[in-house]
Amino acid sequence: MILVLNCGSQSIKLKVFLPAQAGDVNLKAVRETAVEVFEGEDYKKILRDELNKLKGFKIQVICHRVVHGKDIFKKPIKITADNLAEIEKLNRFAPLHNPFSVLGIKISSEAFKNIPQFAVFDTEFFADLPEKAYTCALPESISKEMSFRRYGFHGISHEYVARKAAEKLKKPFEKLKVITCHLGGGASIAAIKNGKAIDTSMGFTPLEGLVMMTRPGNIDAGIVLELVRKYGVEKTSEILNKESGIKGICREGDMLRVLEKIKSGDKLAKLALDVFVYSIQKYIGAYFAILGGCNVLVFTGSIGSGSAKIRNMIYKDLGILNKTKVLSIKTDEELAIAQKINKLSK
Repeated sequence: MILVLNCGSQSIKLKVFLPAQAGDVNLKAVRETAVEVFEGEDYKKILRDELNKLKGFKIQVICHRVVHGKDIFKKPIKITADNLAEIEKLNRFAPLHNPFSVLGIKISSEAFKNIPQFAVFDTEFFADLPEKAYTCALPESISKEMSFRRYGFHGISHEYVARKAAEKLKKPFEKLKVITCHLGGGASIAAIKNGKAIDTSMGFTPLEGLVMMTRPGNIDAGIVLELVRKYGVEKTSEILNKESGIKGICREGDMLRVLEKIKSGDKLAKLALDVFVYSIQKYIGAYFAILGGCNVLVFTGSIGSGSAKIRNMIYKDLGILNKTKVLSIKTDEELAIAQKINKLSK
């Protein structure tokens, strides 16, 4: 059996799949768990407890979602002590995700000794972006030395729902122009042409791009400099990762609560949602232009596929989409990861 572990800063998601039989591409989930974790000190205990519940399953392979692979990891890998140390060095680039993936790898290796473990990276789908899309307009020597470039994130989800959209349309994935919107606590958009990602909104870290629940998205770099001068690097990182975005505008980091506040007439909540929607509309327009049109616009993520109200707000005034199919598709990162590792291990 294949165990897929998807650890985030406030959640633990896992699925157990029966491996596909010869000639069969389908994987069957036989166990599924999603746990919210709001107190950091409880994380290790909850994770150990959830893994202990799986001791009756014949786990043969363990797979992990890792958000940032930088330019080091461009394909799924079998985890070793050496490459785990390299993954751990990337924690600061995705502080809401990578540290928890590393924790998941370490604790699952304790719970299931000698079981091979693999990592699948969110950055993989964007590893071959065109040079003009990934290049940062900084001194070339500095960009090269510090590996500054657009890496992109949510790649597992973007690829999965884009392929699902092609299936629904009964069209070859390699012949479609697709815009995918992954909208949840983190949010990003990807432009996909002929089966390849050609641009995406997140950049060197998951901070860039759309306004998100607690991250600001695109802001003037001068603002960051001023924050660092006033608060220092660590506090600035906390502000940008945990205190900004929708939460920064209206003091609420849960979209359902934001919508409830809007119903009650809260003007800041309405402003926060308007800013969120507007940032998405701008990216859709830009990606429609660089793609030269769009066959299908796909919404996914807890907000993207979970809220028809917000989807309608996003595309109702976008006249450019009048010939574009709009789909809502629930993502399944765990299944996508299991499929990749099932292929790799054959």
